[in-house]
Amino acid sequence: MKVAPCFQNLLPFILASASPRRKEMLAALGLHFKVTAAEADEQVWAEENPQAYVTRIAKEKARIVASHHPESWILAADTVVVLDGEILGKPTDREDAVSMLKRLNGREHEVWTGFCIEQAGLGREVCRAVKTDVWFADLSEPVIRAYVRSGDPLDKAGSYGIQSQGGFMVRGIRGSYSNVVGLPLAEVIAEMTDLGLIEAIPTD
Repeated sequence: MKVAPCFQNLLPFILASASPRRKEMLAALGLHFKVTAAEADEQVWAEENPQAYVTRIAKEKARIVASHHPESWILAADTVVVLDGEILGKPTDREDAVSMLKRLNGREHEVWTGFCIEQAGLGREVCRAVKTDVWFADLSEPVIRAYVRSGDPLDKAGSYGIQSQGGFMVRGIRGSYSNVVGLPLAEVIAEMTDLGLIEAIPTD
């Protein structure tokens, strides 16, 4: 059965992200946008907490793209996995992914996503950070290595994707599921609606 879109654009916007997951989530709602990836310096500052970090990186990505498109609305985001207060980014290689997953194994961790919606020409900017708590199942090392061998975790913060093969490792969550995927849709859609960028498609 074909599913009808829920939302429509009132104004064009640019997604400042190369993440296929963010693109897919927004497109699935019926939204149209351009994609322009932004490369920000993702080094963590001294004593910077996860909420401040993801908000800062999302803001930097938005401003990088806005500098080339000052009259456009920009949506940028950044997602990290946090264990015992330490920010875990994307793995550098397969052994790094195995090491991360062994640390997360059987434990609770946090996923933080910061997002920023900006229109430089109007001087408008809204930035927020959203947290989801995630519990991992107890997994054997052969299972972890089999998952890493699939290649699925190599481009994902924390070395797993809840929306793909890595979903079998997640025993439970508290908070936004889409936030763990990479974009807290409830919060993003609410802000974009309030800013007049999108609207729910009127019923007949």
